[in-house]
Amino acid sequence: MRFLTSTVAGLSCITSLVSATALTYKLAANEKACFFEDIDKLNSKVAFYFAVQSGGSFDVDYSVIGPQDKQVLSGEKERQGDYVFTAQIAGQYSFCFSNTMSTFADKYVDFEISVEGSESSSGSALLPQRSGAPAETHDQLEDLVFKVSGQLSTVNRMQKYFRTRENRNFSTVRSTEKRIFQFSLIEVMMMVGMAVLQVLVVRFFFQGARKGYV
Repeated sequence: MRFLTSTVAGLSCITSLVSATALTYKLAANEKACFFEDIDKLNSKVAFYFAVQSGGSFDVDYSVIGPQDKQVLSGEKERQGDYVFTAQIAGQYSFCFSNTMSTFADKYVDFEISVEGSESSSGSALLPQRSGAPAETHDQLEDLVFKVSGQLSTVNRMQKYFRTRENRNFSTVRSTEKRIFQFSLIEVMMMVGMAVLQVLVVRFFFQGARKGYV
């Protein structure tokens, strides 16, 4: 069970209950959001993945804090990360994202928390064994299922990676188009300004009192 704690401009409050392991969260400017995972089994493998999909420079500060305020992972201005660590102490682990370095840019962060041995973990599923079936056949089927599950997990990670690249490239294209439009607008304004200036100069030389200068 996971709780989300959001902190904006120094104010902290529990905002929602999260029941899924894979989420997309909008991290507002100058906000710090923490997600909590209770791990009861010692030496459980915990997989932590995140990627900034859009906003600012696609970077975010992150930290993973275990029981007794023990820091497990941390980083500053990271675009994405994929980590696996062992929970050596049972208790509550917090997974925090911070956007305090940004004063105006909101950021969308995709992240996933997977704990070995949890109900949502594929490794906890057991195949029903048919009566009279050889144990070797059951073991082979179980190994095959776990292999397919691992390959599907790899494909899922690759899809997330390509999705992140697509979002970032699309954001770069939009930013480039915006800059091209701005430079084109400035160029048009400069051309109009030069044309007006030339008209004023010609009128100055051809005014009645200035005709003798030509």
